Amino acid sequence: MARARLHRLIARLAALALALLPVACAQTTTAAPATPTVPVVYVVQRGWHTDIALPLDEMTPPLAGLQQNFPGVRFMVFGFGEREYVLTREADIFTMLRALLPSRSAMLITALGDPPQAAFGEAAVVALPVSREGLAAIEAAIWLEFDTAAGQPVLLGNGPYPGSIFAAARDSYSAAYTCNSWTAETLRAGGLAMPGTGILFASQVMGPARWLGRQ
Repeated sequence: MARARLHRLIARLAALALALLPVACAQTTTAAPATPTVPVVYVVQRGWHTDIALPLDEMTPPLAGLQQNFPGVRFMVFGFGEREYVLTREADIFTMLRALLPSRSAMLITALGDPPQAAFGEAAVVALPVSREGLAAIEAAIWLEFDTAAGQPVLLGNGPYPGSIFAAARDSYSAAYTCNSWTAETLRAGGLAMPGTGILFASQVMGPARWLGRQ
C-alpha cells in the first residue's frame, strides 16, 4: 500500500514538472528583434507648386539645425521658387512672366507640428519610403540649395504661412528649372525614380510619386 502511494506521488510530481516546463521556457525565451523603421519622405502639392517634407526625427545636421527657428516642430517642408514672385506675393501677369526668365530663387521652409496629411489633406500628399542612404542624399541636396553665410542659410523674411520663412537659394529659377523641376531632381538624388527632364507642372511630379507610392 505504501509503495502504491509512493508511485502515485512520483507520478503527480512528474506531471507537475511537465506542466511547469513550458512556463519556464517561455520566461527564458529571447524576444525577437524589432523590425527597423523605414524612413519616409513626403511629396506635397500646393496648387501648381510641389514641396518635399521630412520628419524631423529622421533628419540629421546640418539640415536638422533649422529646427531652432521652430520650437515644437515635427516635420519640415521645403520648396523652391522664384525670389521676387514669392517675396512680393504679386500674382499679376507681368510678375508671372518675369518669373519664367532666369532669375534669383528662394527656398520656403514651413514647420509643421502635425503630419503633412493633416496640414495639406490626404489627396495632396504622397508618402514615399526611401533608404537611409537615400534620405541622407535628399537632405544633402536640400542643404546645398541654400545660400549660406557663416554656415547658416541667409534668411529673407517671413513666409506666407504661420511657422514659415524664406531663405535665399543658389540655383536660378526659370521656365526650364521650376519648383517642380527642383522637387523631382531632389527626390531623384535620393534614388527615387522621378523624371529627369521636361518638368514644368505639379502633375508631372505627383503622377510619378503616386505611382511609386503604390508599388
